[in-house]
Amino acid sequence: QVQLQESGPGLVKPSQTLSLTCTVSGGSITTKYYYWNWIRRPPGKGLEWIGFIHSSGVARYSASLESRASISRDTSKNQFTLQLSSVTPEDTAVYYCARGPNNFLFIDWGQGTQVTVSS
Repeated sequence: QVQLQESGPGLVKPSQTLSLTCTVSGGSITTKYYYWNWIRRPPGKGLEWIGFIHSSGVARYSASLESRASISRDTSKNQFTLQLSSVTPEDTAVYYCARGPNNFLFIDWGQGTQVTVSS
């Protein structure tokens, strides 16, 4: 069974870069043909897909965040990382990593991590 675990700082100051890591166990992030996604839920709002890194290493992002988001991976550690630059309080959310066969169907989720953007 694949398990995902998010980690990173819970508090980030405005204008800084948010960095979160998803550690995967029970399966490899290079296993064909999975998508390794980052998703968030702002307070009082629905889920928002941020982007993915495919098992091939290709990354894609939502149009609204692609100028600030970057997803990379470390295959030796079986981890993938989200960086979101120039954060504002509107980036406050619970952030999830998730695995799926594409970028809109998610079959395995991490438990989520709260990130608050505040000075």
